[in-house]
Amino acid sequence: MTSPSSNTPKTYQRSRFHRAENLMTSALVRVGVIPRSYLLTTVGRKSGQERRNPVTVVDLDGKQWLVAPYGVVSWVLNARAAGEVRLTRWFTTTRYTVRQVGPEEAGPVLKEYITVASVPRPYFAATVDDPPEAFAREADRHPVMQLVPVATP
Repeated sequence: MTSPSSNTPKTYQRSRFHRAENLMTSALVRVGVIPRSYLLTTVGRKSGQERRNPVTVVDLDGKQWLVAPYGVVSWVLNARAAGEVRLTRWFTTTRYTVRQVGPEEAGPVLKEYITVASVPRPYFAATVDDPPEAFAREADRHPVMQLVPVATP
């Protein structure tokens, strides 16, 4: 077993090209070009307006999980406030309720997340080779929410 990493993770800072990057990535996600990615729609907790962000969804143990690799950003706060999000891929949208989980449940999800999503790895202290317990220690910096599909009438 590898000992937990002592890497110093990067701190997320939006670039001045953030909006353009999100628009381009969102278009690719919407048509299903980027694997495991979806367009997340939340409702602004203050504005009430819809907000969209590309996200990577983790499938683990028969459940779907939403990970905040860059910390408690706006979409996380909006999802918490509303208790519900929508995910779009291939022009199909599904509604989900969200349930934020604690560190013990988040550890394996975070480990799987950085296995499938390489871009945000520098924002984690733990590495792909570390055990889930190392990721559990980071759960406060990288919230994890279980996605539960909302039954349609």
